[in-house]
Amino acid sequence: MEKIRVGILGAAGYTGGELIRVLLNHPQAEIVFANSESNAGNKVYAVHEGLIGETEMEFSAEMPFDQVDVVFFCFGHGKSEAFLKEHSIPGHVKIVDLAQDFRIAAPCHDYVYGLPETHRVQICGCNHLANPGCFATCIQLAMLPALAHGLISGDIHVNGITGSTGAGQKPGATTHYSWRNDNISVYKTFTHQHLLEINQTVQELCPGYDGRVLFIPQRGCFARGIYVTAYAKCDAALEDVQKVYADYYADAAFTHFTTKSPDMKQVVNTNKAVVYVEKYQDQLLMICCIDNLLKGAVGQAVQNMNLMFGLDEKAGLGLKASAF
Repeated sequence: MEKIRVGILGAAGYTGGELIRVLLNHPQAEIVFANSESNAGNKVYAVHEGLIGETEMEFSAEMPFDQVDVVFFCFGHGKSEAFLKEHSIPGHVKIVDLAQDFRIAAPCHDYVYGLPETHRVQICGCNHLANPGCFATCIQLAMLPALAHGLISGDIHVNGITGSTGAGQKPGATTHYSWRNDNISVYKTFTHQHLLEINQTVQELCPGYDGRVLFIPQRGCFARGIYVTAYAKCDAALEDVQKVYADYYADAAFTHFTTKSPDMKQVVNTNKAVVYVEKYQDQLLMICCIDNLLKGAVGQAVQNMNLMFGLDEKAGLGLKASAF
């Protein structure tokens, strides 16, 4: 098979740089252009300094869509829809959008929600894909088996802590090192935008579920990773719940069920998700951890690209976690 020709829009941000890093090592992909008008003509490694020695590619102001098979949108939220109103992309070119613009199903678009653990068949046959959000990915992977098998009921209480890269590359008051370091804070309590796609999946898996997903996001003093804890009422025995989880993820390419409480270092710099459950009286605790830039963003996006083009799902994603 010829290599998949790739275009990247918004290539100067954190997700753009991480996507370039992954695709440079993908055996069946070739980056045709990495667009950034503000950095056009500059070497990619001038912005993404970790790529020095890996590539001599330059950022491009041009967007030759007729020369690619797939284009990745690494824009900020709200910019993908606006971009498509102003630019024409040939119908045969596949789109993987990492923003939130098309994650909610609607008659006005044909984007498939790209969570492989729930929508694999649809992903394999789609032309346009909406990549899930980072918190949404982690929270859903923690809860999917329990929801799909009707094991939990009532309100689902979720706490999630994310690294500073989740806020994007543009500096801000809550990403400044002197503020973020040795600090923790909450934000968008009960109102985080990823709740929309999470609730969409809850209703798909368990129509009529009448409990609320009550989510408290937190900023952590580390660069990358997400650690989620969620709990809800559950009457099933722990051993039965563990079997449901183990069976549900038995064939998942990157999501792994464990019977030992996980830590974030197991997943940072990989496309893995590690899931764990335990019970306290009638409460089921569900834990998941991922790398927010990989399984929570570009790693999952490349995983989806592989499925869309009929490749091995794991192609280009053999990244290893650090032992320390």
